[in-house]
Amino acid sequence: MLKILITGGGGYIGSVLTWVLLNEGYEVTVLDNFMFGQNSLADCCRYDNFQVINGDARDEALIKKAVSNQDVIIPLAALVGAPMCNKDPQSAWSLNTHAVETITKFASKEQWILMPVTNSGYGVGEKDKFCDEESPLKPISVYGKSKVAAEELILRRDNSISFRLATAFGMSPRMRLDLLVNDFVYRAVSDRSLIIFEGHFKRNFIHVRDIANVFLHGLKNFSSMRGTMYNVGLDDANLSKLELAAIIKNYLPDFYFTEASIGEDPDKRDYIVSNDKLNKTGFVPEWPLQRGIQELIKGYSILNNRKYSNV
Repeated sequence: MLKILITGGGGYIGSVLTWVLLNEGYEVTVLDNFMFGQNSLADCCRYDNFQVINGDARDEALIKKAVSNQDVIIPLAALVGAPMCNKDPQSAWSLNTHAVETITKFASKEQWILMPVTNSGYGVGEKDKFCDEESPLKPISVYGKSKVAAEELILRRDNSISFRLATAFGMSPRMRLDLLVNDFVYRAVSDRSLIIFEGHFKRNFIHVRDIANVFLHGLKNFSSMRGTMYNVGLDDANLSKLELAAIIKNYLPDFYFTEASIGEDPDKRDYIVSNDKLNKTGFVPEWPLQRGIQELIKGYSILNNRKYSNV
């Protein structure tokens, strides 16, 4: 069975992915500095095929040693989202890009790299025109720019796959409330009201468990999928913020939302995305948006504060 190193495996995606891979029988080592004080991998410690390295993904000596006996490397360690990266751009570049460069430096040609980037690299798309993998990349945030640069680094190798993730949503052991769907549902549950800035901006969405599933799909189909990039999102979830709020209202009728006449969203991306390339490999998402919203509503009866955020 493959040996897999996940940097940042204690984060929002990693704490779901780690469990999925362990449950499939893979040997998993997580390298994470647990900067948010999370205990999201506590339940994984019962697996004999699970190991932890408490450290920084930017530590070259540590990375060199960590990758040396692995078959697969999944670099999840990153500062994620436009607000967090804008707050500390130097750290964003060092972790999102330069740490990935270190991995490519020490990884052998035979080792596989599967990495998540972001479809925010498309920036602002043309109206009513889908962005596919051949569309020009026009990132407008530090987050988008640093992840596009990281993708360029790994795709110089034959044995790599890049997954351009849509905006994630859903419950995770290391929860984040600052993601768009998660945030809107939280506000609908806790405040019953929401003021939306630039509500016409559109983006695509994908459940965190489907993100874990797409990595599993990539591992099982690596030989036919390697050497390129794939958009990862829900075909029926290219939605504006106003459309998203209206869907949430279907499950929480007392939720009131309105669009502000003034004010700006700091995250300016606006596009719709085609996921056809990934769909043709046989990947089928299991978590539609509506199922995820209902999951979040239940989850927020447990999580009743805003410590679960990146900023």
